[in-house]
Amino acid sequence: MTEPEAGAPASRGLFASLRRMLATLVELVHARLDLAGVELQLEIQRATSVLLWAFAAIAFGIVALVLLAVTVLIAFWETHRLVAAVVVTAAFALASLGIALGVRHRLRTWPRLFGSTLGELQHDAATLRGPQP
Repeated sequence: MTEPEAGAPASRGLFASLRRMLATLVELVHARLDLAGVELQLEIQRATSVLLWAFAAIAFGIVALVLLAVTVLIAFWETHRLVAAVVVTAAFALASLGIALGVRHRLRTWPRLFGSTLGELQHDAATLRGPQP
């Protein structure tokens, strides 16, 4: 009779320890999912902001460029209208190329989605594995 009594507290201790470990794991997953949600919200806000500012810049830029082109063509209509048209077209082409290169650079340097969450999960996995020999 003494053996079951001795085994009972040990089994309760083992199950209690297992329950605590599972509770800790659930809390860890919950914290990581919260972090992922915050990162997703930040990415959505950043993308929305960039898109709105880009739209505004494009709208005002188009109006300004059309007016500039018309002004240049009117100014040189009598003397060098063909040269003026070529210069305006070349300026638009160069501006378009510069903007395209800037957008490509921005897209290449865009922060990785869920980068912090993935880093924390890698850190957690390394911690759980323990020290490697």
